[in-house]
Formats: sequence, structure tokens, C-alpha cells
Amino acid sequence: MRQSAAQRAGGQTVTGVALFLAALLCFALYDAFAKQMVGSFSPVAVNLGRYIAVGGLAVAWLLHSGERRPWRAPHQRLLLLRALMLAITATCFMTALVSMPLAEATAIYFTAPLVMVALSPWLLGERVAARQWLAVAAGFAGMLLIVRPGGTLPLAGSLLMAVAALCYALFQLLTRKLSGRVPAATQYAYMAAVCLVVTHLPALAGPAGTWPSALQMAGLVAGGLVSGVAQWLLLAAFRRVPLATLAPMNYLQLLLAVLISSFWFQRPPDAWALAGMGLIAAAGVALALKARA
Repeated sequence: MRQSAAQRAGGQTVTGVALFLAALLCFALYDAFAKQMVGSFSPVAVNLGRYIAVGGLAVAWLLHSGERRPWRAPHQRLLLLRALMLAITATCFMTALVSMPLAEATAIYFTAPLVMVALSPWLLGERVAARQWLAVAAGFAGMLLIVRPGGTLPLAGSLLMAVAALCYALFQLLTRKLSGRVPAATQYAYMAAVCLVVTHLPALAGPAGTWPSALQMAGLVAGGLVSGVAQWLLLAAFRRVPLATLAPMNYLQLLLAVLISSFWFQRPPDAWALAGMGLIAAAGVALALKARA
């Protein structure tokens, strides 16, 4: 029996949503894995395992796509800048996890979409409506409820997560500028190569801390594969369902982070932090729904 176009579209939507939710779960699990690992190994070592895995996936993707000379891609400066922003994000995020509770760290990181809206008039020339500015202000108020200057969260870790959110917002803006100009496989390859190098620069500043054995490094690489697979699941979801449809679901990852922090690490957020997370999630969903309208 033949399916109608509406049935096929509905099936694609269901598949896309399922892939997107699987990606969010993988991201949340990798963040929990990374939080656990930075308790035993240096953030540099954990990032090394991650980007060895991502680098392997990048090579496989390039070979599959038939792209043989990614170094000759157009817009190389933007590609390198985009990759550098993600490398700084990864470095700051992983270092902050050493001292930050997972739920609060994830919530601060999730201000990135708000930062992206705030920067878009200057970097993309886009107009931001008053309602969007209100959502951005509410989200940043939520971040202040979480951080609460003078509170119990470490200042250095909070600042590192704020830098991670800013750089991730810039990464997303540069991704939008490069969309349709450079093949996705090439963008992924630049990201993997630059992150593999830049995330190791902190080791030059001092002792790298405990270094894993070969077997332990294999475990870190296996964990990194979860992060790489999550990226692929996202791309597969976006091929089936528009980004505007999926964006409001992003904040399910924040809920997962709260649950993991509470039950795995025994660090439930306090009432003020939960209120801040609610503000950030509400602001982000409002912006996503506005984009979809």
C-alpha cells in the first residue's frame, strides 16, 4: 500500500524527532562522563580522548563524501575562526567541570542561544524585536540567579562557563554564515583538527595533572565517540526536520543534566538555581518559538 506525501512527511518528522532526542541523550551522557573523568584526569587528557574520536569520525566522513582536499576549501579564515571558537568552548567547558556542578554548568552554557540573539544585530545585521530582547534579559537574569555573586559556586568555574557560552554562540553564528558555502564534512574536519590542537595548549602552561594509561585513554576515546555520534545524530535529525521545529526541545538536555547531577553526582541544584534554570529554559524556548513563527 502506497504512503501519501503527508504520511511520508509525518514519518520523517517522527524519525527526526527521535534522532534529535537520542542526540540530546548522548550529549547529556557525555557531559556526565566528562564530569566523572575530570575527577581523575586532567581536562586536557579528557579532551584528547574526545577529539581523537571526533577526528576519526571526521576522516571517515571526508572519505565517504569524496572530499579529498579540505585544505583548499573556500572561506578558510572563517572556517578556522569557527573551529577556534569551538576549541575555546571545549577547553573552558571541560576545565570548568572540575569545580562546577553539572546542572549549574549546563544551565550557564545554555545561555549561548541568548548570547547569539544579542550579538546577531552586530555580526549578522539582523533585527532583534523588543520581545526577543526581553527574553534575552530574562535568560541572563536566570544566569545571575544560578551564579549569585558571593554564592557557593566557584567564581573561576562560573566565568569559564560564561566564556564557553559566549564562544559557542560565536561558533553558531559563524556556522550560519558558512551554511551553504562550505560542505558540512569539511566544516567538521576543520573543527576536529583545530580542537585536537588547541585544547592541548593549556598543558603548556603547567603540569597536565594525572595522565591516563593506554587502557584508560581507550576508555576516554570510547566516551568521545558518544559525543561524535551525537553530532551525527543531530545532522541526521536536521535533514528530516527543520531546526525551528526541534530547537524548543533543546532544553530537555538541561532537565537531563539536573537529573544526572541530582542522582548520579548527588548535587541537586538549590531552589534559586532551579528558578534560574527555569528562566533560561523559558527564555530559550520563547526565542525558538519566535523563530519558528
